Amino acid sequence: MSKRAVLEVIALDVEDAVAAQAGGADRLELVTDMAADGLTPPVAAFARIRAAVDLSLRVMLRLSEGFAAGAAEDPDCLDRLVRVTRELRSAGAEGFVLGFLDAEGGVDLAAVERIVAELDGCRWTFHRALDHAADRDTLRKQLDGLPGLDTYLTAGSAAGVDTGLPTLLTEAARHGEQGYEQQLLVGGGLRLAHVPPLRAAGIDAFHIGGAARPEGWTGPVSVEAVREWRRAVDGG
Repeated sequence: MSKRAVLEVIALDVEDAVAAQAGGADRLELVTDMAADGLTPPVAAFARIRAAVDLSLRVMLRLSEGFAAGAAEDPDCLDRLVRVTRELRSAGAEGFVLGFLDAEGGVDLAAVERIVAELDGCRWTFHRALDHAADRDTLRKQLDGLPGLDTYLTAGSAAGVDTGLPTLLTEAARHGEQGYEQQLLVGGGLRLAHVPPLRAAGIDAFHIGGAARPEGWTGPVSVEAVREWRRAVDGG
């Protein structure tokens, strides 16, 4: 019997988290400010969600929109992110989501390594910065061996899964090669129709945000929407 697929749902608050758990989610990605594609939530928000559910949590580590660790107009951004990471660890956070690119679209390895050094070996996801990288294969091999890296969140393309599906299927076929040992967590324009071919290719982790919210980002996570995705990823 194949193992149960992972269903990860974006949660902005306790209401989202409770609904996602009731719908059958396995894990939550905790963020704030989806207008900026998801930034680090306040430590207090993490603590409230941690107290409300018993799901695995991964907390976004990003203080500004885009994939740069900092900007010329905000030279202290990475220092602040280090401090926030320490605060989250002190509050009990044990899973994280991060990813930084340089101006040329390569991985900002120095920034990634600086944050990973604060994680004490905790598991973490390299997020969709991968989909904006100049060379996906090079990025993966540069990150290979970093402690705690066990997942890539990707749509296969910056344009979403509709465009990226061939890349996802190719990368799934390379699982186990150097730089391809990590789990592929597919998200970004993911639709229910994508699930069967992805499952057939051996992909067993799925990430939803807006798809869990019938009212859009101004509305809460729907228990029934999450249940529908649970059934789909389980092959029902």
